[in-house]
Amino acid sequence: MDDVLKTAKSCRHYAMCKIDFLGTGLCRAGEEKHFVSFYPQGRMDLYAALAENRIPITEKCVEIAESCDLCGKCDYQCYFVTEMKPTAVMKALKEHIRLHLENGGDVLAAEKDSILDGIKEIVGDDWATNDRAIALTYSHDPCPAAEPRLPDYIAMPGSSAEISAVIQLLNRHGIPYAVRGNGSSVMGFVMSEGAVIDLGRMKAIVFDEKNWLVKVGPGVAAFDLQKAAVKRGFRVNAAEPSALVCANIMCSGIFSTFSASYGTAADNYIDAEFVGHDGSVFRLSDPSAPNLFGFRRADSALPGICSSASIRLHPVPADEGAAFVPFASLERALDFARECAGRRIGLAIGVLGGEYVSVFLSPTKKLAAEVKDAFRDKLKMEYLVLVIGDKYALHSIKAMGYPYFDNRMIRILNLGLPALTSAKWLDLMDELADDKPFSYLGLAHFPDLAEAALAPSSAQLVGDVDPELRPFFEKLYARPEMTDPVWLNMFRIVSARMGREKHVVAMIIYLPIDHTLIAGIGREFKRIADSHGLKNDFGFITPLDDGKRCVFEYDYYLDQNDPREKIKMRQAMMETGMMIEKFSAATGTVTWIRHVFCQGFSRKESFLYSGAGTGP
Repeated sequence: MDDVLKTAKSCRHYAMCKIDFLGTGLCRAGEEKHFVSFYPQGRMDLYAALAENRIPITEKCVEIAESCDLCGKCDYQCYFVTEMKPTAVMKALKEHIRLHLENGGDVLAAEKDSILDGIKEIVGDDWATNDRAIALTYSHDPCPAAEPRLPDYIAMPGSSAEISAVIQLLNRHGIPYAVRGNGSSVMGFVMSEGAVIDLGRMKAIVFDEKNWLVKVGPGVAAFDLQKAAVKRGFRVNAAEPSALVCANIMCSGIFSTFSASYGTAADNYIDAEFVGHDGSVFRLSDPSAPNLFGFRRADSALPGICSSASIRLHPVPADEGAAFVPFASLERALDFARECAGRRIGLAIGVLGGEYVSVFLSPTKKLAAEVKDAFRDKLKMEYLVLVIGDKYALHSIKAMGYPYFDNRMIRILNLGLPALTSAKWLDLMDELADDKPFSYLGLAHFPDLAEAALAPSSAQLVGDVDPELRPFFEKLYARPEMTDPVWLNMFRIVSARMGREKHVVAMIIYLPIDHTLIAGIGREFKRIADSHGLKNDFGFITPLDDGKRCVFEYDYYLDQNDPREKIKMRQAMMETGMMIEKFSAATGTVTWIRHVFCQGFSRKESFLYSGAGTGP
């Protein structure tokens, strides 16, 4: 496999090329056409399929290739997340089509289809197709347990009425369908051999500030909603930046480090509109509406298509800051996080592992590996607890006796990462250390000494970035928000880096903050992954409901192009599911995210507490 094809087949489908998270602007064709095929992600899939002779060249195939103007924006976006440069694939796609046309190759026209004609009558000629070049890019994702399924039709409705009419048409003809947000769940849930309904056109954002809510359409991504909210002085509880908000509530209820105070599931919204499977439209505030607030501890199907949601707005303190509180053990980190949640200190709280922190802060895989080792082996920081709050919250942490990295120190640390393992820095740590762990962080002049030792700068940070892209990334990291822990956690643009080396499969559970229980499940996560030779690591823990419960993510990784690793991952996922069910049955307090899926509009109390959803 040549390098270009390898890049094309390695797309993680995280949909980061569909949001303008670096301020470079979006792919022009993608913004105009909306189908995923016109974004870099879709073109990567399309080129791989053509190179492997899996589909013929169609009319849309030619249009997709010719619509790319080789602007290079996708290199910045994709390199930030995965260190890949897709422009080479875009060039190869255009060249492949050019040679085919010059050699007189056939171009397959779209097949005539009465059902397609019916869909077009509803959504418009531009927003429905059966062209295989479009359908292909909706047919698979990196999930090792999902087999590719090429849909017959792709429809992009523009309103609730159009969604309803499309569903009724599909029902009359007995055609199954899947509903797609940005497809960033990468767990095989948004594919169908019948039709895929892509909601990406419905991007309405309407603020109602006096009622502290914002109404969003199902095509609104978390990053774009957060950006609009911040401009007005608000914040929302947002998930991964490319995840579409309505779909994300349905799938998982939305959880983040801010869920420590903002909650999850039904806590995130005020009302929502749905199109049911029969095409009927209902609102959750209607007395006769289906009860989506309830929860059943079992696999569930989508109750319908969420066509809009009214999301809660939250105030943003003017004196807000962040603390990275280091710990040598998970037990102490959990105790601190639970105490903060119980005392309601801070808005965002997260226990982070070394993999998370090093990958988030580092622009390259090489630097991330070095930083991870430095945190664990040199500085003895196995875990960091992130707390975001106002000045009173940060003062409280200090009063509790916990030294921490503040905003300034976090920026120094981030921009000085390449010097972190230097003898000069480590000698400084040894000289300032006393019997109390991390006491040097409390010294009045330590930030000045650290700045002198690490010599932080954006130029230093991006020293091993690809030389062609280095000038751009040096300017990027010189922007204050790129080293601001508050901004980074609100917008979560660095979270997609978890899949930088390999595709990540997140194992997520809800359970009490109990040392023994968490340690036992954590050991089992690791044992299972290790037994199959899969890379794995602790992800994060965020306390919920005043510290009485938490959400725990542990991450497995695989090369999505390696058939052997896919088999191993499927086996590991099956064993892990059995393990979680065993703990759930034994304790009555462990809930697997699998059972929350499709029930994200429910009350969190229903799945956080013992016996919920199992009684009469």
